[in-house]
Amino acid sequence: MRNALDGLYKASTGLAAFFLLAICIMVLAQVGCNIANALIGWSTGVSGDYTIPSYAEFAGFFLAASSFFALAGTFRGGVHIRVNLMIQHLVGIKRRIVELWCVAVALVMTAYFSYYMLELVLESWEYNDMSPGIIPVPLWIPQSALALGLIVFTIALLDAFVAVLKGAEQAHGEPDLAESGE
Repeated sequence: MRNALDGLYKASTGLAAFFLLAICIMVLAQVGCNIANALIGWSTGVSGDYTIPSYAEFAGFFLAASSFFALAGTFRGGVHIRVNLMIQHLVGIKRRIVELWCVAVALVMTAYFSYYMLELVLESWEYNDMSPGIIPVPLWIPQSALALGLIVFTIALLDAFVAVLKGAEQAHGEPDLAESGE
């Protein structure tokens, strides 16, 4: 089970990286179009009209997908921003209680958001909602990435909650800096 969960988190993080790369490629392509337009304008006196249609909208979709797909992997890696001022000085049962409370609150909130994001995806599917850009995109497609990222994050939080219940000192995979002397 551990390998399957770690594989899920790794796949989700890989999708986040893929969408970041897609943003980079799209922006570079648009920059290339802008350079071509400038060169055409400079050499002919007539402005070029090369562009990537709806590139800003697609970049926004890709950014949202990347952000949500990265949630589980970054949480498991311990790289989410956490407020450790209080909890770093706690040890033993006190630390576990605070960790359980924090993860439980995050789990409930993320499960709630996941449920309603799925509702939004289904509603967009049902009503055939389209994006307003030059290239209309069914909104359920980019919304699905957000919903899937939230679901994987919810699974990661449930995984962390169970780990802390079983005796783990902290909810994520990062080594405890207070214990390692760093």
